[in-house]
Amino acid sequence: MKKIGKILMVIAIAAVFIGTFAYLFRRSQPKEIQYQELVPETGNISKSTVVTGKIQPRDEVNVKPQINGIVAELYKKAGETVKENEVIAKLKVIPDMSSLSSAQSRLRLSEMNLKQAQINFDREKALFDKELVSAEEFEKVSQALQQAREEYNVSQETLEIVRDGVSSSNKSGSTTLVRSTISGLILDIPVKVGNSVTMSNTFNDGTTIATVANMDDLIFDGNIDETEVGRLHVGLPVSITVGALQNVVLEAALEYISPKAIASGGTNLFEIKASVKVPDGVAIRSGYSANAEIVLQQVQDVVTVAESAIQWEGDSTFVYVKENDQWNKRPVETGLSDGMNIEIRSGLSSGETVRGPQIINTK
Repeated sequence: MKKIGKILMVIAIAAVFIGTFAYLFRRSQPKEIQYQELVPETGNISKSTVVTGKIQPRDEVNVKPQINGIVAELYKKAGETVKENEVIAKLKVIPDMSSLSSAQSRLRLSEMNLKQAQINFDREKALFDKELVSAEEFEKVSQALQQAREEYNVSQETLEIVRDGVSSSNKSGSTTLVRSTISGLILDIPVKVGNSVTMSNTFNDGTTIATVANMDDLIFDGNIDETEVGRLHVGLPVSITVGALQNVVLEAALEYISPKAIASGGTNLFEIKASVKVPDGVAIRSGYSANAEIVLQQVQDVVTVAESAIQWEGDSTFVYVKENDQWNKRPVETGLSDGMNIEIRSGLSSGETVRGPQIINTK
């Protein structure tokens, strides 16, 4: 029995050895190289670049007060539309004490002058009626009375404007009423009732009461690298995609290319702007982040093939074409490439079979 066991063990070891040898022999034999077969087609190829930026209104205006004061009332809020000259807020005036004192003093002086001019007029009129003074003398005092009255009225209006921000004779043009300078959408009202506001002057920009923009006239604003700006020109079509809007592509046209670069992170960027067409039913908000695809070059109705089929030797390009079950080398002239497909200008026709990348067999 022991002798039979030894014989079986030897047979098993021999079988394992022979099987291993046969497997390694098969693996060591060269396999037939297989390639993908590609068919050239007639189509279009375009080369484009993508620029990141924002959608914003072309005209965005900060509405500021014409006087210093306190916000007494707000008639509008962000998100509402407003017409040109429509009132947004009303202010309560905080008069400048020096200006107020000067206006009060001027009014008192003009009142005194008016009283004296009236006394002179009454005296001269009595004498004129008795023909004791000439008409010329009477006309002088009449003119002096008229000037005194005008000065009194102006002084009174000046005091009202300094004290109240509006005169009784011109309430419709009150500086206490803050009006929109354009028609559009109110993007922001950064003040609240009770806030102090100042008008713009040499020393400060003034307080913004509201920001108003025309949302019917939008532009895309972005920056493009200097390596690509040389291929741009005004009028190029632009496709805008907005991350906040799903499945919406906006048409635009390039209208501005900055003549001066902006240094950013060691690279030179040029600002570009494109006018955006917003279709009906699409709501765009100011400041949306967006990507603009600009077509730099484009060819249509040309023979195209996958770029992986092209072989390079120096400055020459060629492909392997399948003819009579054989791969024959053929020179071709290439053109525009989009990174995936390439234009074939000559040497190859659509419908032929060309050799692509090698098929890797992992088994």
